[in-house]
Amino acid sequence: MPEQKTLKRAAADKRAGKSASTQAGEFVKEQVDKVRAGKHGVRSAKQAIAIGLSEARRAGVDVKPPKPGATSAATRKKAQKDSAAGQQVKHDGAAKKSASTESSAKRSRVSSRVLKRESQAGASPTAMSKQAKSAAAKRPAASRSAAAKKAAATKGAAGRSAAAKKASRTRAARAHH
Repeated sequence: MPEQKTLKRAAADKRAGKSASTQAGEFVKEQVDKVRAGKHGVRSAKQAIAIGLSEARRAGVDVKPPKPGATSAATRKKAQKDSAAGQQVKHDGAAKKSASTESSAKRSRVSSRVLKRESQAGASPTAMSKQAKSAAAKRPAASRSAAAKKAAATKGAAGRSAAAKKASRTRAARAHH
């Protein structure tokens, strides 16, 4: 279950007109933080992201399921199920209890035990950076550029100013090397 502050941050992103993937990023960040804190482990950065996206969908964030061919049919089906559960949350205000509560409780226990055995290396800054770079490299330049333009447009004046200051600090720091 996502923490209250994660849900609040995602809702604030939605109000600010940010994309569904930005809203989902709050849930992914929470997962990465959990792994880094040692609450559980993951096999890879991809797994940490997948758990975060699943939670986001279940919380009602409109993240599209992966395109056919991008992942296995089982993954797509799980994403659609998560989205359907999220739609239910949106309409009812609370998630409905599923018919097979005891099996899902057992499953939940088993999966959390398995996750606890995994390592924390999957969510290390290096692993996350590698994953982000390889994911970005797969996207065409036009789509990356459009995302950057939208990010700048929805940042707000204070955010733009802060980003510009940070960029100039980074440039200054790199000039000294």
